[in-house]
Amino acid sequence: MLRKVDKHSGVPAYIQIMNDIKKEILLGRLKDGDRLPPVRKMADIFGVNTNTVLHSLERLQFEGLLEAEHGVGYFVKVTNEVGKEAIEIIERMVAELKEKGIDLEMAKVLLEEVWKNA
Repeated sequence: MLRKVDKHSGVPAYIQIMNDIKKEILLGRLKDGDRLPPVRKMADIFGVNTNTVLHSLERLQFEGLLEAEHGVGYFVKVTNEVGKEAIEIIERMVAELKEKGIDLEMAKVLLEEVWKNA
């Protein structure tokens, strides 16, 4: 579910928007071929101006996750196999971490550290 940008998070608004859309794709809520809401409506949802939304959408298009059709809108351009595979990997990882007694906060710290060094 798309949500308002947290203006106090320290994360740029366009990145928060990109992450929200990526999450929706990974969770299968947005599927290949789905049309995103119009830019103005997304700006209202996220609580930002249309230029910020456009910047996010253009970056996602560059990453290959969206496709723009002039005068029509933006469409999801990926299959959900990537999302399913990512969720399966995460589920296995979470199960192993829980088995070892590692809580969510520690898992986040460890993941961020590994991510930086990968």
